[in-house]
Amino acid sequence: MNASITIAKRELKSYFESPVAYVFLVVFLMLTGFLTFYVSSYYEVRQADLSRSFFIWHPWVYLLLVPAASMRLWAEERRAGTIELLLTMPVTMLQAIVGKFLAAWVFLLIALALTFPVVCTTAYLGAPDVGAIIGGYLGSALLAGTYLSVGMLTSATTRNQVISFVLSLVICLLLLMAGWPPVTEIFAKWAPDWLVRCVASFSFMPHFDSLQRGVLDLRDLAYYVSVMAFMLFGTHLILENRK
Repeated sequence: MNASITIAKRELKSYFESPVAYVFLVVFLMLTGFLTFYVSSYYEVRQADLSRSFFIWHPWVYLLLVPAASMRLWAEERRAGTIELLLTMPVTMLQAIVGKFLAAWVFLLIALALTFPVVCTTAYLGAPDVGAIIGGYLGSALLAGTYLSVGMLTSATTRNQVISFVLSLVICLLLLMAGWPPVTEIFAKWAPDWLVRCVASFSFMPHFDSLQRGVLDLRDLAYYVSVMAFMLFGTHLILENRK
């Protein structure tokens, strides 16, 4: 883990050495604030419930911003030719993947932590459920990590960042909408019930909805950890093959 942490520190430092990180943070905070206070009728509802006005938007905001943040992870390394330098260092491929993933995830967690004024405003105006807020932030952090693992996989497949962004967005959108009634109804018309349930089980939303209500279920945690592990394993196979 020492090598992975060293790579993570280097990667995290490189994020804040460019204006892209600050633009991402500003766009993320402005977008979540606008959706929370204006689109969701935050004040008109008169309920101290962040699950309906704040956390509900995170899957859709991440859908656009996380692929944009992850598209450079390996595509830029391959385009600039620095991936050869990285692989000649005394680190394994797995350590490099884990280090890059941790750096990008910490960056996303920093962006998520900066939304604390929303919680402070809600606590000042009412008495929100602390358990639901903690569960919502936990679910949002795991969701961001899952989106990020998909983006890392697509970034490893190509040196073009735009292609990586589009592929990541499409895969995340499919996983996001897999459990929605319009999608399951399409399968229900011709597929058996077990197949419909199987398709719905791949969706991000049921697990995220459970966490943002404050329900801590090990099955939800296992789902996110499994998806991240699978995507990172796929990234490892792709990079090893290309090496």
